[in-house]
This record gives sequence, structure tokens and C-alpha cells, in this order.
Amino acid sequence: MKRIYPIEDFCIACRHCELMCQLEHSPSRDLIQLFKGTSSSSLKRIFVLQKGPVSLALNCRHCDEPLCAYACVAGALTKDPATGIVNFNQDKCIGCWTCIVACPYGVIVRNPGTGRITKCDLCPGRDVPACVEACPNGALALAEA
Repeated sequence: MKRIYPIEDFCIACRHCELMCQLEHSPSRDLIQLFKGTSSSSLKRIFVLQKGPVSLALNCRHCDEPLCAYACVAGALTKDPATGIVNFNQDKCIGCWTCIVACPYGVIVRNPGTGRITKCDLCPGRDVPACVEACPNGALALAEA
């Protein structure tokens, strides 16, 4: 399966990946509305960590052994055996947050708008996730695991 890999040496913490992720998952997909906050809220699913001169973008790793899915008591998180993607079914989520606690990367977040979680879905319908495509420095790579 293909995963998004951060390349620490190239990340400059511009956060363009976060913005384009948020835009990709916004209902309007309108950048101006997103900036003005007039679009329905959309949460980013990738997070740039920065400490001093070092920065790195993190998102769901779609782990081979997804602790989040194992911890999910409602069956809202499941690993697709064909694609390897850890899918999220919003209708099944009960907002218990056990997946947030279980995720070793800290990349599953609460969505206050829905009372459920938000996580990377690798941008269904796109050949390349929006964050990878948008990175101006090639600090994100979509590659086979």
C-alpha cells in the first residue's frame, strides 16, 4: 500500500500541506471562504510539528497493525485488507476517543463540529493526496510501504 512519508530535510514548516488538506476536505473547496471562516469548518488531517529549525509533517500512517482500529469499540475504524487504508465510518463513531488515545502518532483528532473524530483518508478520488501535491519542497512523498 502507498503511504505518505515525511522528508524532514525538506520541510520548512510552511504549513501549505495543512491548508491544502483542510481545503480538500472543506464542503465548498473555496480557499477564500476557508480563510474567512465562512465555509463550514473543515479540520486538517496533517500536522506540522516544529521544534527549532527542525520541522516535520505527520498524518495517519495507516499502520499495518492499527491500534486505533483495535481500540475502536464501535467498529468505526477498520483496516481495508485490499488497500491497507484505515477507514473511518462516521456513522458508527460514538465519540469515545479511545482511538485518539491509542494512536501512537497523535494524528487522530476530535471534530467539535461533529462530535466524532477526523483522520487522514488519503484523499479518496485523488491519485495523489492534496498535502503531497501541494508541498512546494517535496517534503511529503507518496510511496509504497
